[in-house]
Amino acid sequence: MDTGKISRAFFAERIAPNLGADRDDVAVGPKHGVDFGILEVGGRAVVAATDPISVLPDLGWARAGRFAVDVVLADVAVSGVPPSHLTISFSLPPEMTDDEFGRLWDAVDAECRDLGVAITTGHTARYPGASYPWVGAATAMAVGDHDDVVRPDGARPGDDLLVTKGPAVEAVGLLSTLFPDAVPLSGDALETAQARLAEATCVRDAAAAAAAGEVTAMHDATEGGLLGALHETSDAAGVGLAVDADAVPLRPGVERACEALEMDPWRATTSGTLLIAVDPADTDAVVAALEARDTPVGVAGRVEAGSGVRVDGAAVEEPDGDASWPVYERLLAASP
Repeated sequence: MDTGKISRAFFAERIAPNLGADRDDVAVGPKHGVDFGILEVGGRAVVAATDPISVLPDLGWARAGRFAVDVVLADVAVSGVPPSHLTISFSLPPEMTDDEFGRLWDAVDAECRDLGVAITTGHTARYPGASYPWVGAATAMAVGDHDDVVRPDGARPGDDLLVTKGPAVEAVGLLSTLFPDAVPLSGDALETAQARLAEATCVRDAAAAAAAGEVTAMHDATEGGLLGALHETSDAAGVGLAVDADAVPLRPGVERACEALEMDPWRATTSGTLLIAVDPADTDAVVAALEARDTPVGVAGRVEAGSGVRVDGAAVEEPDGDASWPVYERLLAASP
């Protein structure tokens, strides 16, 4: 099996036919490329999403904690309902000290407090064979009115398509930070690439966009990158997407770093970059809300009837993997 997120075909063959009991309270169940599910509980929508916990000690424990929890919360935040609850299970490497875990946990706690998220239950243990970065998993939840949920299949023909931050923000920031001696960049170019890691979060951006106008769909561009997110949004809603590449933001240092790393930016993971479908009457308001947060955003295209993704008029196929994984493996092998 290839490294990274499973393919659409694997999901359809191995997972989708076997989803346990059929219950009436599941309003949105598992779908490939869809960030969250929805439960109906007492007339309220409970949005839920589960993700691995990735802890990268080289970021420093506080930064690693914030990064890990923001990635989990993002998949619920794109529902437009602010994350409210978190459950978390740690399978820690035996070598992680109590002090190191304390610094990591303090950062998780601080980020959750700032976002109004309560940690409701969990599990913490050290196990032989556990190793960084994959040290557990977490489930984020949000509770709200059904009418407030931005559904993953909600994009409609005629909607504007907004993109924040642009391609490869996470991949460039992470790889240049984790492997500063192996990445073929130096000086200001390296520092500029490393600065992108601070932008690999979208929880607050998603809340600002949803509050500003009629957002019909949101998606966090993670594995498969921006191009993968475009296809997932298209497939979820059964619509076509027409994209103007020049209108997509491109953050400083991304293009140069991707060229140096021989990595396709549009197919590289970019957690923190949002793809947003919005009613054209509210586009200006949503753009203004994001820009008020100093978040770069472009009106990068339109939602159309049909299917598939066109970039600058040409049909573009869905990625068959993430461009950052081979680069990560190459840099890891080259590191001392």
